[in-house]
Amino acid sequence: MDKNYNTKAGQLKPIFEAVEYRDFRSFIDGIAAKYKDKTSFIIKDKPANRKDNPTYRYISFRELRNHVNWLGTGLMKRGLGDKRIAVIGENSYEWALTYLTVLCGTGIIVPLDKGLPDEEALSSVERSFSDALVFDKKHLPLVEYLKENNACIKEYICMTPLEGYDSLPDIMDEGIRDFQAGHTSFQNIERDPDEMAELLFTSGTTSMSKAVMLTPHNLLFDAYTMLRCEDLREGDINMNFLPYHHTFGSISVVTGLQCGIVNVFCDGLRYIKKNLIEYNVTMFVGVPLLIEQMYKNILNGVRKEGKEETFRRGLKISRGLRKLHIDVRRKMFKDIIGQLGNLRLIISGASPLDPEVAKGFDDIGVQVLQGYGLTETSPVICAENIENLRPGSVGKTMLGVEARIVNEDSQGIGELVVKGPNVMLGYYNDPEENAKTLVHGWIRTGDLAYIDKDGYIWLTGRAKNVIVLKNGKNVYPEEIETLIAALPYVKENIVIGQPRHHDGNNRDLALCAKIVYDADYMKENYNTEDPEEIETIIKKDLDKINEQLPVYKQVYRLIATDKEMEKTTTGKVKRFREGAVRYDKPAEPDQTK
Repeated sequence: MDKNYNTKAGQLKPIFEAVEYRDFRSFIDGIAAKYKDKTSFIIKDKPANRKDNPTYRYISFRELRNHVNWLGTGLMKRGLGDKRIAVIGENSYEWALTYLTVLCGTGIIVPLDKGLPDEEALSSVERSFSDALVFDKKHLPLVEYLKENNACIKEYICMTPLEGYDSLPDIMDEGIRDFQAGHTSFQNIERDPDEMAELLFTSGTTSMSKAVMLTPHNLLFDAYTMLRCEDLREGDINMNFLPYHHTFGSISVVTGLQCGIVNVFCDGLRYIKKNLIEYNVTMFVGVPLLIEQMYKNILNGVRKEGKEETFRRGLKISRGLRKLHIDVRRKMFKDIIGQLGNLRLIISGASPLDPEVAKGFDDIGVQVLQGYGLTETSPVICAENIENLRPGSVGKTMLGVEARIVNEDSQGIGELVVKGPNVMLGYYNDPEENAKTLVHGWIRTGDLAYIDKDGYIWLTGRAKNVIVLKNGKNVYPEEIETLIAALPYVKENIVIGQPRHHDGNNRDLALCAKIVYDADYMKENYNTEDPEEIETIIKKDLDKINEQLPVYKQVYRLIATDKEMEKTTTGKVKRFREGAVRYDKPAEPDQTK
């Protein structure tokens, strides 16, 4: 074996049974036949009068299949059955229905980031050559902008009735009439599972984002391998936090539907606690920023109630009993779990989760599993499961996926490369980027990692985020950020390299931490709102962290603020918008052959 492939990740062993679908028509028919009248989605209809109680609609799996058939038939009648259809909006049943319908036909779905500036949305629809746009009412101003700027869109369809526009219900009504009249061509469509069916953009500015081409087989393989390895249960109630326009958001729905999970929607970040209880949520997929904040809220609640000593004593007793194979966590901490609905499982993705947070949730009886992937890999590459847990790692590769480390340094850290049926066809109309990223069947992730002796993958950071000091030392900022994030008042932080001097020398760098602190916490616990006093408090804590680190990793500069940093829709800070210095390391020789 080539010496550059000497470190290979372990693979999760399948625990559960699952059906492997290769096309979405078989998938939608299969779940309707299996789960019939059981609930697939719960939709809350808010009354016009806020004093009135909301009503709830329960969409069965059979109804979901019918809606797909009717909408698909209506789209074919409109001449859109094989076209490129962009979709933009908040997570909703209508969004999911559009997505599944296009994938069941021969069209191409183009999910758009609901937070895109108008000019970037225009660029995305033009670069994807989208023929139609399905949108929610919140995006009506964007629709007007696209019209004014002569976008290539030929038909605009609102998800719900809106004066002056066709809507999904209009098209479904047309589809029902045709379907009932015997026009079942949409239902009988056969599609090549290995052709492009989804075209979506990676996060970034217009000039940096890349259009990823995914196939039905890519997506359904990813769902299948998750079902074989993860403890997802029929009847689980999943709160859809991750935006559907991200692969992990949309594939989580597909995966959940295949095993009979009920999907519900959050009313907004302010209502998370209320919604968890309202729907009796048992699981969700989220980003570390959300999960870590939820855990901090739990600890703050315990502290405010003056129950810290009782909580610590309960943890000690529970941990002791677990060593004797007696598990009383969910009984002992039922009051805390009751504030989280009936939560039993959290799956974390997008970036590494603080190991202490994973351990903290586990202590009260909520399983937290980490996963990792890319848009380009549909998206999941590796994960933990109930039989493979190592807090801080991102687990082992999913069934059928291979991952290795190339170009290792003296610490065993190098770039993670991946091969498997989940890997994209490539970037749309971008042969130069494809040549860089797809090498001899392997995809270069751009992430730095190492693999331990048991095959677990440990991410150390993005290759482009590495801070290379003048003495040649590499600093992986995520490592230091994890330590800073443990401070109770820290809402978010980044560690960046800044020029040590004002001569423009971007090779002589000093480490700087930008910390967003919780002003309420500072006022309540330190009795201060003075920025200078707060900065002094933070500096003292940074000094303690520096004592744990080698000299070259120590942070000497601080930016303290209570203003949030600019982030992507998956909660990742745009660190190069926050003053980080880009360091373009010279290209390594091609060692992925």
